[in-house]
Amino acid sequence: MNQTVSFNNPVIEQRADPWIYKHSDGYYYFTGSVPEYDRIEVRRARTIQGLNTAEPVAVWHKYETGPLSANIWAPEIHYINDKWYIYFAAARTTETKEGLFDHRMFVLENDSANPLEGEWVEKGQIKTRWETFALDATTFQHNGVLYYVWAQKDPDIVGNSNLYISEMSNPWTLRGEQVMISTPEYDWEVIGFKVNEGAAVLKRNGRIFISYSASATDHNYCMGLLTADENANLLDPKSWAKSPAPVFCTNEETGQFGPGHNSFTVAEDGSDVIVYHARNYKEITGDPLYDPNRHTRVQPLNWNEDGTPNFGIPVPDGVSVNN
Repeated sequence: MNQTVSFNNPVIEQRADPWIYKHSDGYYYFTGSVPEYDRIEVRRARTIQGLNTAEPVAVWHKYETGPLSANIWAPEIHYINDKWYIYFAAARTTETKEGLFDHRMFVLENDSANPLEGEWVEKGQIKTRWETFALDATTFQHNGVLYYVWAQKDPDIVGNSNLYISEMSNPWTLRGEQVMISTPEYDWEVIGFKVNEGAAVLKRNGRIFISYSASATDHNYCMGLLTADENANLLDPKSWAKSPAPVFCTNEETGQFGPGHNSFTVAEDGSDVIVYHARNYKEITGDPLYDPNRHTRVQPLNWNEDGTPNFGIPVPDGVSVNN
């Protein structure tokens, strides 16, 4: 494969929880959390680096009151059954209760060919077994089944959020079992808060990989990895093997702090890349959630001889990285 693509980070400044999707129309579509947490933006470009200067289009704004009125977080844009969907989390208030926000998960639908046009219709809240803190949903299709992976607070488990998987009967409705596949248990998952969140799915080499983020959103934020065989029962927790150590984390030498909440896409040459946010400084004043400088970054995702992903280290800013 001719590896000629290069990236210069940050690709997009002040966009956390970045999601880049390459569509069959040849465009890359981008969305992520804006610092104001008040709207959902989408932009597109022919190249990943071109997203830097692409004009963002605000496709949805928060309400003044109610369950969709605060902290609009982590939108993802997906294309399912010839329609566009945006999954996101929203809350009633910015206040916390016992250290937790009040987020629930919602979805928008658009049947236009170009999601920067047409109408985004609210399909409502995605209902799970609990009315508790829930966020960071993603979807993927496998063997003709649409799956939903998300983070949620179990009232009976200490901590902020665990990771769950369920089948979907349509892009806004869960069906059948809702199964926990990861809970914060290792030292690197419980710094500041007990967190598993921000799942992203990659299918390669006969396996399904789910990366996720752990710990508080400061320099301790890092990524873990779940792995299942593509022929396994994905609704069986035993099908998922968990990395005992983080696969991507802060690197002081390259000046990258708290890398996480990633997505995966392919470069223009078809090779795999990881998309993530990180800060270029360690010390934060106040709550890190309201520090706006988590920037979108992109770099090559390499592969080990055994077919597992090698995330490497977060590369420094301002240096061209060849894919």
